[in-house]
Amino acid sequence: MKRVLTAVVTAAALLTAAGCGAANDKTATSTTSGTSSPGAAASYPVTVGSLTLAAQPKRIVSLTPTATEMLFAIGAGPQVVAVDDQSDYPAGTPKTDLSGFKPNAEAIAAKNPDLVVLSEDIDKIVEQLGKLKIPVVRTPAAVSMDDTYREIGELGSLTGHQAEAEALHQRMTSQIEKIVRGVPARTKPLSYYYELDPTLYSVTSKTFIGSIFAMFGMTNVADAADPTGAKGGYPQLSAEALIKSNPDTIFLADSRCCKQSASTVAARPGWNTITAVKAGQIFPLDDDIASRWGPRTVDLVQSVADAVAKVPA
Repeated sequence: MKRVLTAVVTAAALLTAAGCGAANDKTATSTTSGTSSPGAAASYPVTVGSLTLAAQPKRIVSLTPTATEMLFAIGAGPQVVAVDDQSDYPAGTPKTDLSGFKPNAEAIAAKNPDLVVLSEDIDKIVEQLGKLKIPVVRTPAAVSMDDTYREIGELGSLTGHQAEAEALHQRMTSQIEKIVRGVPARTKPLSYYYELDPTLYSVTSKTFIGSIFAMFGMTNVADAADPTGAKGGYPQLSAEALIKSNPDTIFLADSRCCKQSASTVAARPGWNTITAVKAGQIFPLDDDIASRWGPRTVDLVQSVADAVAKVPA
């Protein structure tokens, strides 16, 4: 399933980030921080990390839905000539059959890009595109909001939309802070289970998703399944352990891909004893918004806030 594959790729990205760290920052096409301050007038050449662009890119190919949303949100949409088969937002994106999971250098080159944006270096696609003299910038899966803001800034610098990128950063920060402030603090933290798919893969507090729930002071029942981070923050729970952990709330990030809902969860053997099930505190999420950690993260934060507000204090 595409959703399961997305989770696996994301987990791999996080493991790579945790294991390689600074070493990845030195690769020829990876991104670190822009040399120009956000909001400055666009001028070239522009350098971000080890990538230098001599001129503003006019034909961008994006092979990651998150980056696609970032590019359009900062006003670089008119420069995007092709996106991968999973990039379906915003409406009107130039969706193609290009794949970010199985990238094909020849197919990408056929779009005549002057910049390619991708998440992971799958099948050595970075090296392949490098041999074709095609500039590549990587936007790995974020681990925190700071990562998201950094990548927005980097894309702004590279595409000539620094001011728009900074404005988006400030707007997101302000909106998220307002949402979080609007949720009253609790004397006892709520616990939660976050479901990636029906086989009970979840996320821990050390992941991007975990950082979102931490904003509301919530505790994650999946943390015990990956205490050292050896599983990249994406452990698979057993039904027995989950039932025993008795979460106050359940969030379903598999409502669209896997048709999970409050009723399907309640029908699972033994789950009727869980507080979240008994109290009707099961909250389906939009799968795409939950897995694309870019501009619409604000919507994810709002969804969590709305759910928490429904739980009696």
